[in-house]
Amino acid sequence: MIETRGLTRRFRVKGSEKDLTAVDAIDLSIRRGEIFGLLGPNGAGKTTTINMLVTILKPTEGVGLVAGRDVAREPTLVRKTVGIVFQEPSIDTILTARENLELHARLYGVPKAERAKRIREMLALVGLTERADTLVKQFSGGMKRRLEIARGLLHRPAVLFLDEPTLGLDPQTREHIWAYVRRLRDEYGTTIVLTTHYMGEADALCDRIGIIDHGRIIALGTPRELKATLRGDLVRLRFAAPPDAGRFKGLAAVEKVEVRGNEAALTVRDAAANLPRVLAAAGEVESVEVHRPTLEDVFIALTGREIRDDTTEGEAFSDAIMRSATGGSNR
Repeated sequence: MIETRGLTRRFRVKGSEKDLTAVDAIDLSIRRGEIFGLLGPNGAGKTTTINMLVTILKPTEGVGLVAGRDVAREPTLVRKTVGIVFQEPSIDTILTARENLELHARLYGVPKAERAKRIREMLALVGLTERADTLVKQFSGGMKRRLEIARGLLHRPAVLFLDEPTLGLDPQTREHIWAYVRRLRDEYGTTIVLTTHYMGEADALCDRIGIIDHGRIIALGTPRELKATLRGDLVRLRFAAPPDAGRFKGLAAVEKVEVRGNEAALTVRDAAANLPRVLAAAGEVESVEVHRPTLEDVFIALTGREIRDDTTEGEAFSDAIMRSATGGSNR
């Protein structure tokens, strides 16, 4: 359903002699009916990639295909194929829920004879039938998000892009929204591409995940496959002072050792059986933590930072995109 070959986007940054590469030659293939997660630190290129695939930005180089349509050469046809829920709210709050959907239906050319039926269906799907004629400014954050999902689906897109759709919502509302996402895939066969800062959600929801950093896909696979790359359980030992990683040298079960301040993070094969040997080598410790690898662990191992890290690079991407949108210098 989605294919990219060498997809690249560069921006001209004010005050710099070099272009900033936001997305760097991405090759990607996403199957029909797949829930695909695109994860990365802030400024890694997630939103820029999505903006190219939905034709908001033109690629600098490479090819992006959505449902067989080229995002650069056939933008109008691509837009008819996709729906999108933006990271920032974009619902008109001075209209009712029904009026928002009516406006969207007209903009996307939904036949007049079908509009009312589709609007009823979408409101029912997201549980807003009883609030159809309520002004959106009276909605909670979760209700607004659900309405945005309904709007993105109204013209029956083959692909739905969700750019951090649950950011800032309470856990219960997030669970409700992800229930809708699963239903879209299971009942309608919609292909879904999402970004999220909640790693547990990505683990539970996504069929496959691509981790992007510095504009490149650095890992790709199912959640289970990605977690298996760490090759063992994670053991965190806390000491009174920074430990010497060399004390674990020679332990065959220890795959990797990283020292962070007064902590040592070890990847240990079969920690249940090998923990006594690890503790004997460690000497006196203040605390011990053992757990199976999570996506968060994989993410940190690959990128060296947590998913919520802010970077000046991310700010530069944002500034460059704004200049591009307002006619500033970019390539």
